[in-house]
Amino acid sequence: MSPSDAPSAAVRRAAGLAGLLASCVSDPARVTTDLPRTAAAAHDASPYLFTPQAVVRAASAAEVGALMAGARAAGLPLTLRSGGTSLSGQAGGEGILVDVRSHWRAAEVLDGGRRIRLQPGLTVRQANARLAPHGRRLGPDPASEAACTIGGLVANNSSGMNCGTQDNAYRTMESLQFVLPSGTVVDSAAPDADGALRAAEPELHAGLLRLRERIRASAASRAAVERLFAMKNTMGYGLNSFLDHTDPVDILTHLMIGSEGTLGFVGEAVFRTVPVLPHTATGLLVLPGLAEATDALPALLAAGARTAELLDAASLRVAQRAPDPVADLRGLRVERHAALLVEFAEDDARALDATVAAARPVLDRLPAVTGTALTRDPAARAALWHLRKGLYTAVAGARRPGTTALLEDIAVPLDRLTGTCEGLIGLFDRHGYQDAVIFGHARDGNLHFMLTQSFDSTAQTERYARFTDDMVDLVLDAGGTLKAEHGTGRAMAPFVRRQYGDELYEVMRELKRLCDPHAVLNPGVLLADDPAVHLRSLKSVPEVDPAVDACVECGYCEPVCPTADATTTPRQRIALSREIALATAAGDDERRRTLEADYAYAAVDSCAADSLCVVSCPVAIDTGAVMKRLRAERHGAGAQRAGAAAARHWGSAVKGVRAALNTAGAIPAPVARAATKAVRSLGATDLVPAWSDDIPRGGPARPAARRPTGARAVFFAACIGSVFAPERGGAAAAHAAGSAAAFLRLCERAGVPVTVPAGLADLCCGTPWQSKGYTAGHRTMAERTLEVLLEASENGRLPVVCDASSCTHGLEQLLGALPASEGSRFGALRFVDSVAFTAEHLLPALPEPRRLGSLALHPTCSTVHLGIDGALRTVAGALSEDVTVPESWGCCAFAGDRGLLHPEVTAAATAAQAAEVTARTYDAYASCNRTCEMGMSRATGRPYRHVLELLDEATA
Repeated sequence: MSPSDAPSAAVRRAAGLAGLLASCVSDPARVTTDLPRTAAAAHDASPYLFTPQAVVRAASAAEVGALMAGARAAGLPLTLRSGGTSLSGQAGGEGILVDVRSHWRAAEVLDGGRRIRLQPGLTVRQANARLAPHGRRLGPDPASEAACTIGGLVANNSSGMNCGTQDNAYRTMESLQFVLPSGTVVDSAAPDADGALRAAEPELHAGLLRLRERIRASAASRAAVERLFAMKNTMGYGLNSFLDHTDPVDILTHLMIGSEGTLGFVGEAVFRTVPVLPHTATGLLVLPGLAEATDALPALLAAGARTAELLDAASLRVAQRAPDPVADLRGLRVERHAALLVEFAEDDARALDATVAAARPVLDRLPAVTGTALTRDPAARAALWHLRKGLYTAVAGARRPGTTALLEDIAVPLDRLTGTCEGLIGLFDRHGYQDAVIFGHARDGNLHFMLTQSFDSTAQTERYARFTDDMVDLVLDAGGTLKAEHGTGRAMAPFVRRQYGDELYEVMRELKRLCDPHAVLNPGVLLADDPAVHLRSLKSVPEVDPAVDACVECGYCEPVCPTADATTTPRQRIALSREIALATAAGDDERRRTLEADYAYAAVDSCAADSLCVVSCPVAIDTGAVMKRLRAERHGAGAQRAGAAAARHWGSAVKGVRAALNTAGAIPAPVARAATKAVRSLGATDLVPAWSDDIPRGGPARPAARRPTGARAVFFAACIGSVFAPERGGAAAAHAAGSAAAFLRLCERAGVPVTVPAGLADLCCGTPWQSKGYTAGHRTMAERTLEVLLEASENGRLPVVCDASSCTHGLEQLLGALPASEGSRFGALRFVDSVAFTAEHLLPALPEPRRLGSLALHPTCSTVHLGIDGALRTVAGALSEDVTVPESWGCCAFAGDRGLLHPEVTAAATAAQAAEVTARTYDAYASCNRTCEMGMSRATGRPYRHVLELLDEATA
């Protein structure tokens, strides 16, 4: 084959693989071998990078079984991926990557919350939200609950800060439904599950019996298993299953827990839940040193402490650098200190009083450097936990650009904890990890340590190898385990034999052979013949943009990203920018061009720019803001001038849009669709909407100016309510309804006069220019709008109230469009959403509303940013005692005009929520932003209206 033929051969191989895999799933569109998608999916929270040859979004157990067979036929490994938060390299592979998150988010609460049935794509936080009304939660409580999925929880035997070894995934799992590499589906809850396994997999069934007897017959093996699994231990397979259970199906089911996708695919799990203990008291105990901290543990635990988190001196120094450090750390000169974050919890206040009183003598005997007071104040407790959980943020966010954050965990017997901590600190010094910190779940002898380094040179990799070898010696000499919570992965796979010994290691190898004889699932993970597997395929992290360089690719952003199931997530947008940088540096122009061509739509144009990612990101990256900046960088001077001109003539522009909507609505729908399709086909997909029959006609004019005596606020009616008619449509209704008219009527009814500024028709919150990257227009509109509002509000004495949550948020951001020297003049302005203003000032003075039987409520991404979800629920609660915010709630991705320009994004973002809403009938459907109402009405076929419109009608 000549070099010129190589690309076409690669294309043919990819096409052949895609065809093979497409035959395994019901919708071939869920299979891709395209470089941009495979490169985006390659990145996870670990320091490893494997680019798969294909990515498949499986939708059923049968499809997963077929894909395993397809992988075997293609001679490729298969890796299962859900959240991608795993830190040790178990969620990536070079063959076929099967996404088991997108179509696997079902949950069923059982027995009043005492049990719950879950699929692997749901996050721990989402599962707990379904249990919250029952006062229950999952036993495992990983710190990554916002992003950690049930699939990962099962695959890694997750635990956490409170669950210890008694409430982890292994102990609280009741039954599993899983698929073996042969395609056999096992349901361990079935009445004759063991007989079914014996009939379908006779060799596996018999082999499990042999291995059970092999371990039980050896006193040394039994003792080793009992010793290692008395601690938190996720190293290797869960061999304790052979001692804890008798029937092969029960043994195999429990071996699936912690197997990291190497034995089969778990498609469903039933867990026993634990009660939520709502009454808690928390304290930070700063002690002279590590020995004093660890010496205090037995007495504290005996006194009832349910949580005891250890922080070493380096951790305390990091915590002191926080913008608002907790009081106990201010002014403390940290030398060799250590601290324990302890928490006592009970199910009622009296029980907590008794527990704390009984623990007081123990607390008072501690040689504490600071006080030993315990707080029950939610804000103070949150600050203490933010200190603990913020260590990852502080160290990862401050690391040198281009380095990787490595978070490892080990466990040792409690009496070896101090020596192990001191030994780790010595290793940090010896190997030059000056920024390393130690913290962890001291009650379990479970330590986390975090260090940062790059892998861009042989010397750096060799340093990491030397440190790892020394760390292994330290932990195993202390009788500990090299992995307590995060799974073996690739990081510790070469050391499994050393921890367990030859006999138990051979048991593990035989188990793998019995379940996966063709070694299809995740080779190199958990068990590895290559002693240097932990040093291979370590990823480079090039600098690409100061705004995103702190990203650790953890995936915390993905559960809240509305484009996750449509195009890319924030993690993937950043990962692709790094891939482009690496291709550029390597001189691989073909790869760079391919990635860049896809990036324009998949990353930049399709982004909803709702910035919910920054709320979830542990290092506070606002990927939405970055995408808006990239949009701005694509605009030339002419486009920016056009944007500024539109801002100067905004009133006329709005009239033109209204007229166009009315005209389009009057002509036959097929004609309107054909016309917009033709224009969009010329390259105007980001300017001209894709016409749909549900696009409203033009809305009413904005309210006329008024300046009543004794005004208590300035009302800034959002122009979006003038662009689009309210849900009930029609010419007469459009002038009689809508959120602006509803708010003004509510104010009159409540006896609250408000000012409406003159010239309102020419003003805007600036969001259309900001979101599209028209910076000149954004500044022009900011100058005009802020000037008018400053005068109307009497230099900020009156709050400015807006009737669309996204526009309220946009008004808050207007100052950012101006240089600081100009913006300071408007600093006194205060912006309040109409929902919040109504909840505080209008509801108490309004007549008792006529109640609705039920109400479906859609908060918006802007209500999250504004912090007014509570106010929205208050107003909704005044309308109905039965208010439902869907458990699958998320940003609708309509994003002003994204839903018109790229309807496929909004369709994907709203699919789960729409299915939940339409499962029952409500008397009304409400939100607080016109375009979000449009998006939800389109998704559900139900009429979403502004909550104030409903309140107006209910109090008329």
